[in-house]
Amino acid sequence: MTAPEPSVPEPSAGVLERFATHLAGELGRSPHTVRGYLADARSLLHDLDSRGHAPADLDVPLIRAWLSRARSTGASRSTVARRVAAVRALTRLLHREGVLTIDPGPRLSAPRQQRSLPAVLDEEQAAAVLEGFVPQTPVELRRHAVVELLYATGIRVAELCALDLDDLDRSRNTVRVLGKGNKERTVPVGVPALDALDAWTARGRPELATGTGGAALLLGARGGRLGVRQARADVHAHFRAAGLDSAPHGLRHSAATHLLNGGADLRSVQEFLGHSSPRSTQIYTHVSVDRLRSAYRQAHPRA
Repeated sequence: MTAPEPSVPEPSAGVLERFATHLAGELGRSPHTVRGYLADARSLLHDLDSRGHAPADLDVPLIRAWLSRARSTGASRSTVARRVAAVRALTRLLHREGVLTIDPGPRLSAPRQQRSLPAVLDEEQAAAVLEGFVPQTPVELRRHAVVELLYATGIRVAELCALDLDDLDRSRNTVRVLGKGNKERTVPVGVPALDALDAWTARGRPELATGTGGAALLLGARGGRLGVRQARADVHAHFRAAGLDSAPHGLRHSAATHLLNGGADLRSVQEFLGHSSPRSTQIYTHVSVDRLRSAYRQAHPRA
């Protein structure tokens, strides 16, 4: 059972409303990010009020004390890092509005993230999962299309669920994707994924369509736009049928790694994934180098 969110006094509640509008409207953050940042901001403002402070009192010592209390209760590095990012966004807004004379956000440092290598499929596993299944029912046709498209394009599951029918360009074999921060990119799609989509739109989608899904490319069981939770369930079900398991992000990791292993340059993979910074893409080079090191040890006579 989750703990109730801390209440905040009326003036701070107004700050939260403006912060939510700023995050979603101006910054284009995803609903998931907005929820997380708002929870962090609510916690900070409640902490301030409980100690007799107002939002205008926010400074580095007060924020660091709040972060320290989070660490003492066992918050992970990633949680603390998210809290720092949320507070920076909040103090930047309050400074712009004139609530804060000095923005303390830039002086806050986030804990260094422990970057682990993503779990990826090898090429043979990917082929076995994608080629060893013959879909029959509308749900199976959708499930197959979901897995093929995620692996072919490396898009995020939320990006997948947001696709409309006209986002797919069959003349160029591409799909138009709206990513984080409302940034649009065009991603190539392979023939197997296009074939799976053709089968879905011809034999699966018409069976599920009720009119409530509008122009959505992928539909759920009741005919509305496919939700993220169901898309994740589709991926897990498809992999379990093959005796494996993977999540949508695992397919994204696998697509990026296989591109690099096949000779794609880092800049191209960055654009493919929709990363705003090459630093986000560099983790995949670690995967490729790890495999190279293993192959070197096995093959080189003086390894």
